[in-house]
Amino acid sequence: MGFSLQKSVSFFLVCFLCFIQFSPISCEQKVTLALYYESLCPGCCSFIVNYLPKIFKNGIIDIVDLKLVPWGNTKILANNTFKCQHGPAECLLDTVEACALDAWPDLNEHFPFIYCVESLIYNENYTQWETCFKKLHLKAKLVTDCVCSERGKELELRYAAETSALQPPHKYVPWVVVDGQPLYDDYTNFISYICKAYKGTAPIPGCSSSSSVIKMGRKFNPFCLKQSAISESSTISSTITSRASRAKLAASVSA
Repeated sequence: MGFSLQKSVSFFLVCFLCFIQFSPISCEQKVTLALYYESLCPGCCSFIVNYLPKIFKNGIIDIVDLKLVPWGNTKILANNTFKCQHGPAECLLDTVEACALDAWPDLNEHFPFIYCVESLIYNENYTQWETCFKKLHLKAKLVTDCVCSERGKELELRYAAETSALQPPHKYVPWVVVDGQPLYDDYTNFISYICKAYKGTAPIPGCSSSSSVIKMGRKFNPFCLKQSAISESSTISSTITSRASRAKLAASVSA
């Protein structure tokens, strides 16, 4: 994977802090970029780690209103329990990321955390997700309390409803949408679509390069199909209140 995970995360955070700033672009001129995803889908974590950070370079973030929706192909069963495509660990991490978005509405705070968690997933080390709190000097209790409470369930059900309301319905994740239009299998070319959708007059360096031109030839991009949700009964309470999860979260808070 090249650099160690710690170096990669640190490098991204430096870039993030350098490029993120109060944008001179009005809200009306910004392009909405929505990512519907699930935490343990290989294509999703690859997109978040290897592609999405590009918007923080060359001024692209100035014209983007980024929306993250951590639900994906999860199913709602009886009594509002969830069945996640990649098992109980994904249900936990989806709720962790939903709670992070709720605890830290500011993009400057929640995106570095989600990037950190997804980097661990990308490097097959997701059980260490709690380390992201310490790395980023964030208060773990804000998230862990949410995960263990009805708030976590409320947030995930909200994201479930939002995902179900998509028109056209999503077929797989990552499902990337620019100004209401899904990009289907061309989602890694999302910056080109952002630049095309931008109607403002302020020049954006990242949209003036050859990389902003939509490529006609598409390549295969990994995704997790909606209909391929695991068939076995791998369910978890939407409030993530199993004894094992509670013990793990309590330990991380007291550490």
